Amino acid sequence: MLKHRLLFGALMIAAFGSVVILDGLLDGSLTASAPDKAVQGTLLCLLIASLAMPAQLELSKLAAAKNIRIFTPVAAVASILLATAWYWPQFIGISPGLYLPVVSALVLPALLLNQYFSCGTSGVLANCGATYFAICYLGILSGFVLAIRIDFGLWTLFMFVCVIKCSDIGAWAIGRKLGKHKFSPRISPGKTWEGMGGAVGASVLVAVLFAVFCDIMVWPAALVFGVCSAFIGQLGDLAESMIKRDSEQKDSANKVPGFGGILDIIDSPLMAAPFAYLFFALCAK
Repeated sequence: MLKHRLLFGALMIAAFGSVVILDGLLDGSLTASAPDKAVQGTLLCLLIASLAMPAQLELSKLAAAKNIRIFTPVAAVASILLATAWYWPQFIGISPGLYLPVVSALVLPALLLNQYFSCGTSGVLANCGATYFAICYLGILSGFVLAIRIDFGLWTLFMFVCVIKCSDIGAWAIGRKLGKHKFSPRISPGKTWEGMGGAVGASVLVAVLFAVFCDIMVWPAALVFGVCSAFIGQLGDLAESMIKRDSEQKDSANKVPGFGGILDIIDSPLMAAPFAYLFFALCAK
């Protein structure tokens, strides 16, 4: 377990870093010496979109364990459209503030039509409600990851992702070694207050280092960002654990050795992304 977690964790970090750096090279945002192009974040947009289908399939499997049907084709398409809400306005000239509510509203009749032709009047609220939840969870929340990249730049995105994932690593490492006092025994018995302390310490350290060396924000603001991100990231992990516990599943899938499924990897950044976007909007230089 530990060997797989370290190996595949390192591989995923390297893969993500490579995609984001190449993305910055292509659109000029990696360095100040190259002019920024009008369209930003293309490769990150493709990466986020490519994760929508497997993530929706995992959620669909969890819902099926409770005899609830998620309309995967509609959910995947709608998730991609919402997750890329900050990308398309670079071409079509409308703001994400208009794009998001319009697409969100159009999803509802699509869901009702799918329900009518596939299930009739059986399980309308459960099926449509679960599918809309899946769309918001994987679409709207992940859209803020791309929003951070486009609105605040590549290094701010790196700061966000590194703070959240180092928070996860700190929680896992310290909780594994020193954890005794349960943080949320009803949802995730393995989480402890000692682990939360490790999460806070790791995220604060990484946030302050990014703030100082990349000149993203003043260090006192970075300290607050690190503390808040640690708690919100762990709440994101607990939110997915609630879904898995309700479905009586240990992991969302077994695609990634040592981690589980796609949902088990992205749960913390998803929940933290809207908060991070708001924080950067208020405190970034």
